[in-house]
Amino acid sequence: MITIRKAQERGFENYGWLKSWHSFSFAEYYDPDFMGYSALRVINDDRVDAGAGFPTHPHRNMEIVSYVLDGAMEHKDSMGYGGVIRPGDVQRMSAGTGVTHSEFNASDNQPLRFLQIWIMPNKNGLKPSYEQERFDAKERQGQLRLVVSPNGEKGSISIHQDTRIYAGLFAAGENAELSIGKGRKVYTHVARGSIKLDDIRLNEGDGAYIEQQEKIKVGGLNKGEVLVFDLPG
Repeated sequence: MITIRKAQERGFENYGWLKSWHSFSFAEYYDPDFMGYSALRVINDDRVDAGAGFPTHPHRNMEIVSYVLDGAMEHKDSMGYGGVIRPGDVQRMSAGTGVTHSEFNASDNQPLRFLQIWIMPNKNGLKPSYEQERFDAKERQGQLRLVVSPNGEKGSISIHQDTRIYAGLFAAGENAELSIGKGRKVYTHVARGSIKLDDIRLNEGDGAYIEQQEKIKVGGLNKGEVLVFDLPG
């Protein structure tokens, strides 16, 4: 069973320097019907003006995954980690017992667009940690590349939850299948372009809840980029 949530149904906030679309309730956007899905709590599509960003702020007991679509994001945190994240890079920060960090557009003249994803951990009070890996476009083209998993399998980033995240780039005619374990839930988010989920067209910003299926098929319609979340039931 597939249930679609269209992009225009998401929450939206315009802070001038930041324009953010919220797939689930976040900050000033609240809808009790969209508080997350299984362990997936947040998907924010953030667009940050050149030279702007999020000053140092705290997090606790959350797995935070950043996925850059355009531009470059500069990250600094209280664990001593810092660096620049670009398209193809995936970063995971486990907030655990508490961490502070900042996120800024690393450019003075180019916009930044990234997805900020929150996954609820399987245990609170963990030691804060950080991990980052690069997945080149050729690794994601025409396939669903595992980028996040519980055990860091196949070179993916590890996460403290029974959740897997796949990233794919699909041109017209390209297809990939994903098997779904019994009782598992799946959520797809179209980061940009358009794709076909089974026989359903999904456009940029659309999401899909998937339950009680053994597999899904993702296909390209034009240049599309998608994230697929394999989640606990």
